[in-house]
This record gives sequence, structure tokens and C-alpha cells, in this order.
Amino acid sequence: MFRRFFLLLTAVFPVLFYGCKSQSGNTQVFSTSPPSDTVVAAAVTPPAPEAQEAPPIQESVPDLEQAMINQGLVDIKKVDSTLLVELKYSTTDNFVGKDVYGDLTRAYLQPAMARKLARANKLLAEIKPGHRLLVYDAARPNSVQYILWDALDMPARQKPQYVADPKVGSIHNFGCAVDLTVADENGTALDMGTHYDYFGPLAYPRTEQQMLREGKLTTRQIANRALLRRAMTGAGFSVNPTEWWHFDGMSRRQAKATYGIIR
Repeated sequence: MFRRFFLLLTAVFPVLFYGCKSQSGNTQVFSTSPPSDTVVAAAVTPPAPEAQEAPPIQESVPDLEQAMINQGLVDIKKVDSTLLVELKYSTTDNFVGKDVYGDLTRAYLQPAMARKLARANKLLAEIKPGHRLLVYDAARPNSVQYILWDALDMPARQKPQYVADPKVGSIHNFGCAVDLTVADENGTALDMGTHYDYFGPLAYPRTEQQMLREGKLTTRQIANRALLRRAMTGAGFSVNPTEWWHFDGMSRRQAKATYGIIR
């Protein structure tokens, strides 16, 4: 009777009741494992996905900078990495008293002008070892020229002495002019007698000797300006008569004939 009941259970529940003998052959051991002819799929842990390198973060380019790149201008530090750059119109340290360049922090010029500037920087280092050119402004979009023109607080007839009429265009607007000074071994700008964007005879190269006689400039300040001019003119730039910091790589007529205006 019991044997018949046991056979009935094993027939109904084959997964629960099946047996195997110990090596001694004496003891019946029941297990919940399936019979040998039953195939059970083993749980497989999927391999962890391979770690992928994050794509490099691409630095966004300001609109003003992109406009200059599109017109073929070059970052001057890519031509000469030893040049120093401090764009004054990307700060409030200018005659406008506000940042008019926004995110633009790199100085651009036409390729030929950038190479000429690199020669000037090399010449400066030969004359005065350890000294470098410090650029305050280079290529300037014509849209910014309108801002500077409107911000200059003086009669319109006097403005062209200091800021070119945007309707005509500054040589900066063609990427062929640069504003700069000389920096010493520590990167500190030399004393030139006035700050950048000083509008008046004290900043005029043509009146330096008069300013010296009147005690408004020192011999050291004039010597520092002469050092800057020597390096710049030696590389082919021309001096601006009313701004010690401004140098042109070519005339406005040449620039206009050779390059398009930067909008």
C-alpha cells in the first residue's frame, strides 16, 4: 500500500522526488534537482558594458571671434605663443568704461599682419631680453567701431583724431592695426606716461619732446615709448601720430583693397 502511494507521488511530482544512491549504495538520498535528462538554463549575468571615453568638451567660440575666423584672420598667439594679450575692450578698463567684446579674449589679425607682429616681438626680445609685446587690441569688428564712435564724448569733427569714423572704417576693422605696449620680464607693462585710451597731447608721439620740456613726461617714459616704436617700425609697422600704443600694418586704402571689412 505504502509503495503504491510513493510511486504515485513520484509520478505526479517528478521534480521533487527523485533519488540517487550514495557511493556505498546503501542510503537513498532525495534531492530537488531535476533528473539527468532535464536541461535547465543557467542564469547568465550579462557582461558589464565597456567603459567609453567621454567625448572631448568643445570650447564654444564667441560670435565676434567666429566672424573673424570666417574671414581668414588668425589668433596671434598661434603664430607666436610668447605674445601677451589683454584685450582692453573685453574689460571695463577702456574709455567706454564697459566690456564691448563680451566673451572675446583672443587677439586676431590678418595672417600677414600676425607674422609681422611676431617679427616685432622677436626684435624686441633681441633689443631688450626678457621683454615682450603686450597686445591691448587687434582686429575689431565694424559693429564695435560704431559703439566706440558713439561713446566718444567730443565734437564729431574732433573724433577722427582718436576713433575712426565707422562709415569709413578703422584699419582695425580690416585686421591690419594693433594697439599694444611693452611688458617686462614679469609681464608688467612699462610706464609709458599715460594709460591706454588717453586722448590728448600727452599721448602724442609728435609732442613728446614738448611734454618732456614741460615736465609732463620723463626721460624713462619717452625711452620706453621709443623701445616700442623701434621694435614695431623695425618689423614694418607705422606710427600713429596721436596714440603711442597704435600701429598700422598698412594704410586704410591698402587694407580696404586687400581685405574685406570685419562686420
